[in-house]
Amino acid sequence: MFSRSAHPATMSALSTLDDPLRRRLYQLVADSDEPVSREDAAAATGIGRTLAAYHLDKLADAELLAVTYQRPDGRSGPGAGRPAKLYSLAERELAISVPPRDYQLLAGILVTSIEQDTGGAVRATVEQAARDAGMRAAHDAGGDLIDALRGCGYLPRTDPDGGISLRNCPFHAVARDHLDVVCGLNLELIRGAIAASSSSTAQAELNPRPGHCCVQLHDADRQHRVSDPVNSTPG
Repeated sequence: MFSRSAHPATMSALSTLDDPLRRRLYQLVADSDEPVSREDAAAATGIGRTLAAYHLDKLADAELLAVTYQRPDGRSGPGAGRPAKLYSLAERELAISVPPRDYQLLAGILVTSIEQDTGGAVRATVEQAARDAGMRAAHDAGGDLIDALRGCGYLPRTDPDGGISLRNCPFHAVARDHLDVVCGLNLELIRGAIAASSSSTAQAELNPRPGHCCVQLHDADRQHRVSDPVNSTPG
């Protein structure tokens, strides 16, 4: 009998990433803001389209990637050709622990305790612990906020407006059933990371969006310049 974390199907799926090229392709898809085509994957990794398609399909068969189909913009109906096969990260979460460990169960118990704290003292203590954890992450990253967020599993991306979008919630499995508490802890952890980083103008706020962490970061100075262009103009 296998534990939940060491089920043969899970081990088989993760073994798909043993191939270095598949890991590169998986990371390419993980880092992309949009679904990735076979052609784009081949060009980015310097391999042929057929080989890229083979490995991408292996990752999809293992449910590590999700597949969608899309026709090129402006093309539809007869003669439009076959739709392109696109790959994005699957929502499936995989983990193996040998011997068996169930940290998700422990996290669920602790978060439930926070929810039942009517006085607020427990929540305040945990939020401070989250801020401290964020500060440690920033210190470990040498003050680099992006590296700190990446190290915590948020998959950060710098946006054109200077903000930072977080494309993953590292606590997603627990957040699904305890959204209010987990989102609050995310916010405090990230605020702690900002406070201990060199990104002194970054500000974090709750902004839940599909496919992203509930927290979004923006550049406070840039936002002020946009909202008040007269008073922020030099001279």
